[in-house]
Amino acid sequence: MNNNATHNSDTLQRLADGVLRPLGFEVLDVQVQNPGRRPIVVIRMDRLDEQPVTVENLEAASRAVGAEFDRTDPIAGEYRLELESPGAKRPLTRARHFERMVGLKARVRHEAHSFTAPIKAVEGDAVTFAVEGQGDVTLRVGTFQGNLAEFPDRHR
Repeated sequence: MNNNATHNSDTLQRLADGVLRPLGFEVLDVQVQNPGRRPIVVIRMDRLDEQPVTVENLEAASRAVGAEFDRTDPIAGEYRLELESPGAKRPLTRARHFERMVGLKARVRHEAHSFTAPIKAVEGDAVTFAVEGQGDVTLRVGTFQGNLAEFPDRHR
């Protein structure tokens, strides 16, 4: 996979989501690792129906995204494409993601706050965390980065 374009995570996310959403998947996160050498494009995805991601899902998604990246050529030079399920450090980017995980701990990075705390409630796009020593902290989805900090005992 060669080309003359530069890689941009937003562009890659938009391209991947455009291919995967019609197939029933959502893109949670796109990372470009090893940018100075042969880059690895890692796409973390989930199913829109909230069922567990299967190996077959990953294979189908990888073929679809690979074909789109070959067609649009969004990355300069050779790279490796990897698709993966959300995993233990699931990115939480939408209100629905937080709703699914209420009661579990999330790792939060915000310009004014950085903490790991249970997700207490979700109302619209406002997520409330029960932060030890600080009480409740409410932040708006999209203004902070959140990842699951503990793995649920069953699929959510």
